[in-house]
Amino acid sequence: MTTLLILIVVLLLAIAIWQLTKIFDLTQVGENVNDTQIADDNDNKVNGYIMFAFLGFIYLTTIYCVWNYGNLPLLKDSASEHGPLVDNLMSISLVLIFIVQTVTQALLHYFAFKYKGKKGQKAMYFADNNKLELVWSSIPAIVLAGLILYGLYSWNNIMYVDKEDEQDAIVIELYAQQFKWEARYSGADNVLGKANVRYIEGANNLGVDLSDPNAQDDFAASELHIPKGKRVIFKMRSQDVLHSAYLPHFRAQMNCVPGMVTQFSFIPTVTTAEMREKPAIIEKVNHINELRAKKSEQLVANGQTALDPYTFDFLLLCNKICGASHYNMQMKVVVDTPEDFKAWLKDKQTIVQAVKTAAAEAEKSEKPATPTIDTAKVKTVVKDSTAVAQTEVKK
Repeated sequence: MTTLLILIVVLLLAIAIWQLTKIFDLTQVGENVNDTQIADDNDNKVNGYIMFAFLGFIYLTTIYCVWNYGNLPLLKDSASEHGPLVDNLMSISLVLIFIVQTVTQALLHYFAFKYKGKKGQKAMYFADNNKLELVWSSIPAIVLAGLILYGLYSWNNIMYVDKEDEQDAIVIELYAQQFKWEARYSGADNVLGKANVRYIEGANNLGVDLSDPNAQDDFAASELHIPKGKRVIFKMRSQDVLHSAYLPHFRAQMNCVPGMVTQFSFIPTVTTAEMREKPAIIEKVNHINELRAKKSEQLVANGQTALDPYTFDFLLLCNKICGASHYNMQMKVVVDTPEDFKAWLKDKQTIVQAVKTAAAEAEKSEKPATPTIDTAKVKTVVKDSTAVAQTEVKK
């Protein structure tokens, strides 16, 4: 409702300004007004100064954004082995963009002012300049080629997993569905069983083929636990629409496409506990809790419940707009020490066991309850009936 009112006010304000301009035009009727559509020296001069003013606006906006939002990028909070490689590529790209933007904008606006039109001055025109075209074509080409080659090198280092590393890795499936994630662990054999959406039924909500020998030790979890220092290979599926598994602190993202399995792999290098102790994370958590405290004061004043304090956790997010609750599609990720991870793995119920347990409970609930006979009441009824019969005989 507030948004609608703001839009109405903006629309009415635009109409009012439009009407004022018409009134102003009417006041100029009969006066000596230059209404020609051809720009004169004064118009060019004004436009030149406006270009300089816009250049200042661009620079001030850039400085403001860097100053106020420069701490938001996750360039110091990498928690995977390949993270620094991605961060370096991002930093190089940002520096190049900043330099090119600063220089080209300054030249663009300066030339617009310096070489503005003047009466009697004719612009020099030439069809081509091979040297100039060679310079301004070669420099961007060389820079972009360097970025692309570095990007390909980074991508190959991240995505290529040799057979030796693959044998020693943990295989986990990330299953995406509107609007939640589930993780399926490959169990002791480290091989995920076959799965298909056609097998989804009851407790088997991941569509695992229960007859597959490799699926007998698979188990599901609503919270993703991974060990520090161990390579994890993620197999990703989607039940419904296109999702994207996004793990920002691990510099990992891969689309989850219905009907196919995609893959991503990385090695965690920082546990959740260690990440919470980093100065940058402590600063961010404190800032978030300050904002929550202010918001909680407003909520309490309105009779609502205050917000809980924020605690840092790694998160698995969806980076595709997959529906109305896309914003809430997330899963907590816990990076454990190898010892804690082994302890967490203990006593996990497999998917096969969960399906059997659910089937047994369903069968038990469907059986009609056996009526219980109160023998004391039966004896009393029989005794009373005998007494009544004896009384009738005496009569």
